[in-house]
This record gives sequence, structure tokens and C-alpha cells, in this order.
Amino acid sequence: MDKRLLTIQDISCVGQCSLTVALPVISACGIETAVLPSSVLSTHTAGFSGYTFKDLTEDMPSILAHWKKENITFDAFYTGYVSKAQIPYILQIMEETARPDALRIVDPVMADNGKMYPGFDSNFPKEMAKLCKGADVIMPNLTEASFLLDTPYVGEDYDQAYIEDMLKKLKALGAKNVVLTGVSFEKGKLGCACYDGNKIEYTFTNRLDASVHGTGDVFASSFAGALLRGKSILEAATIAQDYVVESMKLTLGDDSHWYGVKFEKAIPFLIERLK
Repeated sequence: MDKRLLTIQDISCVGQCSLTVALPVISACGIETAVLPSSVLSTHTAGFSGYTFKDLTEDMPSILAHWKKENITFDAFYTGYVSKAQIPYILQIMEETARPDALRIVDPVMADNGKMYPGFDSNFPKEMAKLCKGADVIMPNLTEASFLLDTPYVGEDYDQAYIEDMLKKLKALGAKNVVLTGVSFEKGKLGCACYDGNKIEYTFTNRLDASVHGTGDVFASSFAGALLRGKSILEAATIAQDYVVESMKLTLGDDSHWYGVKFEKAIPFLIERLK
């Protein structure tokens, strides 16, 4: 039976993030991709104004009931931007529609650059920690890791010992593997720290001097796809970060394309790396 992944996150109709990234990227990896939108927005929230927003929390129980009636099950779950009220429903969906040994991949989307995203309160990290507990992989950035651990965000003022201590504390939340993104120990290099409870491994790529919306979703989606294609945690993280860089390279220089990265043009690169 072919593998089927369910991704649960918001969909911005325009803006190259969340589900408009996850569905094509994971599908391009050769994985059947089912979706459960947590909310629908006319555009993403970075740079656009006056966008529409429709919360879909109340639809989740009836969707689950229909899936159970139809005996629909999944080999993997990948969660992104969700609300506090949705987390109990998501845990129920994972519990009641999982195939044997189904993977749970959690991108605890809630913060970046030292700040929580608008709409999340100070209690949200505690709720997100419930989704992280028992996950096969969690992949926070440094800001999200700080909020999950209730520790001050230190920016780029850290060393390897700090990162490795953070990895161990994140693992203690109950996840089987931690992929900490946005790690850098030298100028011009950016990457991930991966921890499985036994060993810590790093993967780095060249750092581009740009900040582009949606790269976290491109990373998480390609990571999930690579993992389901049988790649190891470290291999999947390496492929994902390289795919992000390739997508950024194909975008930089086009000032009209300020709202995301041209990940579609880099899909052939991703497919080649998966071979």
C-alpha cells in the first residue's frame, strides 16, 4: 500500500506558505498527501493588509467522523500552524486514524525572531508542548524552542554547548527526535541540529543574506516528504535545507516576488536529491 500523509495547517490562498506549499511539495516527493485546513486566509499575514480569515475548528469533529465511517487512515501526520483550540482535536485525529507505526511530525509554528506570532497568547507554548509530546519529530526554530522551554531568547549570542543543552531539554518534552532549525556557529553558514536521544548531528548550508516568507514551510514539507521516502532524519534535514536555498536562489533578484519563494521552480532539484 502506498504511503498517505495527512497535513494539518492553515491555507493561505495566495502567498506560497502553509498548505499551498505542503500539498505540492510532499506530492512531488511521491507521497499521497491529504489535507485538513485549520483555517483559510485570502493571503498570508506578512506584508498583505486587510486579509480575510476563516477558522475551521468546528469542522474538525465532523471531518474525523466521516473519515472513521469511511475507514480512512494515514501513515503519517505533519502539523503546522494551528490554534490552541484545535490541538485536542488534532491529537484525537492522530489517535483514531493512524495506521500501525504512523509517524507524527510536528512543526510547532508560533514564533520567529524572538517574538510570538500575532494571535497566540503566552499560554500557547504549553498547549503546543502537548502536541510535541509523543511526536516522532519536532522541528522548532530557535525562537519556538525558547518559548517551548520557557527560556529567554538569546538571538545569535550562543555557542555549541547552549544548542546541545537546548536539544536535550526539547527531547525531554517527549519527542523521539528533535530537529532544531536556524542554527549557526560561523558567519555564512546556517543549518540544523538533529538529536535522537543518543547522538547530536549537524548539517549546514551556505547562508543567503535574505529573509523570505514561507521558507520554514518549504523546509518542513520537504523534510516530511524525504522522511517518508526512507531518508534518515539527518538526510531529510540536509535535503530540505538545500531545497530551501535553491528555492531562494531562484527568487532573489525578483523584487515583484516579495511574498514567498519560487519553490515550484526548484522541485526538479528536490526530486533529483531524493533519488
